[in-house]
Amino acid sequence: MLISKRRVLIEWGDCDPAGIVFYPRYFAYFDASTAHLFRTAGLEKFDLRKRYNIVGFPMVDTRASFKIPSRYGEVIEIHTCVEKFKKTSFDILHQVFKEDGQLAIECWETRVWLGEHPEKPKPRAIPDDVIALLSSANT
Repeated sequence: MLISKRRVLIEWGDCDPAGIVFYPRYFAYFDASTAHLFRTAGLEKFDLRKRYNIVGFPMVDTRASFKIPSRYGEVIEIHTCVEKFKKTSFDILHQVFKEDGQLAIECWETRVWLGEHPEKPKPRAIPDDVIALLSSANT
């Protein structure tokens, strides 16, 4: 499976008054990490919209397990991969690692491949070539 890795510097604006990351900020990191995974596979989000006539791949479910806090000034590394493909949706795993290699957070998302429609967007089957690129081994 393809795993993208993204390093993030914890900025002061990401933190609460105690200097630890305010938990909603992680979900912004995870959304950016999902886009980074697609980019790593050679799939730019705006190109996907035109090529496959989709609105995007919105999140429909998420949960996270917070193990160790991250603090202002630290650098974390987020590993992102697709754990499972279904017909019109896919499950993503994000793992946040501290610089010493400790696992700080795990987050699971379900996203839907959402196609354009004249009345309202509708789920569509995920194209085989997209699945193949996101399933490939890291090179």
